[in-house]
Amino acid sequence: MSDVDSAPHETYPWASAADVPWTLLDQDGLRVAYDELVAPALREDGQHPRTDRPTHEWLSTNGFRGLTYALRRYHDTTFATWWDEEFGAEDDEFDWEIADEATIEACEDYLDRRQRSREWSDETVRTHRTRLAQYVRAHDAVATIAPIAAVDPEGTTPEADAIDACWDAFVRLDERVTRRTLHRIYRTVRAWYSYLGQRRRATCNPTDGLDDHYAWDVDRDARNPALDVDHVRALVEAADSDRVRLLVTALCAWGLRSGEVAALHVEQLVFEPEDAPGPYIQFDERKNGPGSVAMLYGAQTARERIAALTDREDWEGYLFPSRRSQSGHVTPTTIRQWFDDLCVDAGLPAAIGGSKPVPQMARRFWYDRYTSTLEDLLEHVGEVAAEQGSASAEVVLRDYLSDKRRRELRREAMREKLAEAFEG
Repeated sequence: MSDVDSAPHETYPWASAADVPWTLLDQDGLRVAYDELVAPALREDGQHPRTDRPTHEWLSTNGFRGLTYALRRYHDTTFATWWDEEFGAEDDEFDWEIADEATIEACEDYLDRRQRSREWSDETVRTHRTRLAQYVRAHDAVATIAPIAAVDPEGTTPEADAIDACWDAFVRLDERVTRRTLHRIYRTVRAWYSYLGQRRRATCNPTDGLDDHYAWDVDRDARNPALDVDHVRALVEAADSDRVRLLVTALCAWGLRSGEVAALHVEQLVFEPEDAPGPYIQFDERKNGPGSVAMLYGAQTARERIAALTDREDWEGYLFPSRRSQSGHVTPTTIRQWFDDLCVDAGLPAAIGGSKPVPQMARRFWYDRYTSTLEDLLEHVGEVAAEQGSASAEVVLRDYLSDKRRRELRREAMREKLAEAFEG
């Protein structure tokens, strides 16, 4: 923008997200705000603003909640739809920013096969493409040989040189991205090299040893076991307010991530749906793309929390609001702190499975209950299979029950599993 007449708003230019009058901007103005404020923040976080669509959690955490709110309230669209319309078409024109076509082809082949064999969403493909691109660009900047050529079984590059080039690339990345982002890039790159090795297109996996070098705890999830029924029951009994009761429900009965809990908004909760057999929570974006989570248990807890918040004059719809936060809601760190305080109040052990209780253990409780539900369902259907002369419960479940009936059975069984902890 070179003059006042072409400025998106009279307050332009903006120094930060707090200066942007989000609700007063048309879509062209929102595009300017995205380019000038959101895009630089994404780059600092190691993401590509044109190919790596930010999540609602990221936008809220980084002070850009006004963008999603304005789109939803004043433009009758979601951020995901707006972003896809603005930038989605650019996916087919992704610029790897390297000249080596063999490396680009190897990366795209990997992504294509993963999407087909593992049913990766388009969002997941974009995420992994961005990480691979960050790596191959860094490799291109520090090495005289391309990534794919360095590990080519028919090439002449010594294995030690291939490893050095890979490690030098990570040194370069370490200077430009956070350690958390670096670890994510490492996991994607390691999987890519592993795939190449399985296809006999790589002499080695040059990422070997990087996890020890950077002291990443790649097995940290294994030290976060699931809470058991008694743990959750203790949390429920210790919850003494509508806020804390909803916290326990969202983590243990809905299996949400800390960031998803922090940013929960009343508009996401569908209590009387016409398109589903029961209440659910709608997400425009999740880790693996859009999705919904059934409220098999705890819908009333959510209603009580909403009722307690509606008296606030400045309430913007967040179930865990914060007046001090630019996003309008609490941060994932606050959710973790509340959970920590509740564990103390509930008398949970200081260590479960060798680790301090954390919200991820609550999420794992949900997954444990869900897995147990499927196992029980297969066992039950197995009896029917035997009566029908079928050797496989899975066959009966797939071929003899409708999709609707399968969902009903899963919902009923899962609700019973959750009731064991929440009703005791």
